[in-house]
Parts: sequence; C-alpha cells; structure tokens
Amino acid sequence: MNVLKKYAFWILSRTGLAVYSRLPLFGPLRVAVGVIRRNDGFLVIERSDGRGLSFPGGIAMPWESTERAMVREFAEETGLNVTRSRLKFSYFSGEDVPVDLAVFEVDAEGELRGSWEGAPRWAHLNELRQRLLRSQRRIVDAFPEL
Repeated sequence: MNVLKKYAFWILSRTGLAVYSRLPLFGPLRVAVGVIRRNDGFLVIERSDGRGLSFPGGIAMPWESTERAMVREFAEETGLNVTRSRLKFSYFSGEDVPVDLAVFEVDAEGELRGSWEGAPRWAHLNELRQRLLRSQRRIVDAFPEL
C-alpha cells in the first residue's frame, strides 16, 4: 500500500478523532463491525493510524442501515465479501468519540487484502484485550475463552 495514502489516513483519522471527541455535532456516530472467529483467532485490522487493532467496519452513512455499512466497510478494509451476517448485539460507547456500535457475526469469502486504513490479519484474544480500540473491547467479552 502506498505510504502516502497511509499517512493521509493517519492525519484524517487523528484529526477527526481530536475534533469529534471534543465537539460531537451529530451525536453518537452509528458504527457497525463484522466479527469472524476461526479457532482461537479473530480477523482484525492493524490500523494505519497507529491506534492499534480494530474489527473491520466503520461509520454508517445517514442513508445506510448499519448492516449495509458493515458489509461495505468490511469489503473495503479486508477485500472479503460478506456472505452471511447476523446481528449479535449493539451498545453505546463513549470511549474516544460517542458511538452506537452494532456488532455482526459474519461469514465472508475472497482473498484478504489491505487498504489505506490498515492491514487485515488474525489476532488471538490475549492480544485483542491489550491492543483493540477501547470502544470495541466489550466485543471481546462476548466471546468466551476457548
């Protein structure tokens, strides 16, 4: 991936976080993530903005359902196409910026590839508990230890 694009994402992400955490003009953002668990690992994104790991997903546009946003963002960030999704739960988080976060369990197919937002990879629960975005840590608790 082009280093310039990753740097642009770093700037955009960090600026948006700094501004919206202090001035959340539109209230909680509607965010949706997809979770794939294989054996003792989860598919995550190693974020290009240096904030650690996150589950694939992102902010829903005003005209999008959270499920549609998750499918779109999941494909953008991983290169995989969602073939099945099921809403597992949703919750509010005030960490970093206010978000209403919908969590979907998904099946997907295709070939993994990164984007300007980061590189997809598999991570174990112990790493997720340390490096996952604070707003997403509640998701890990929904998946018991193997």
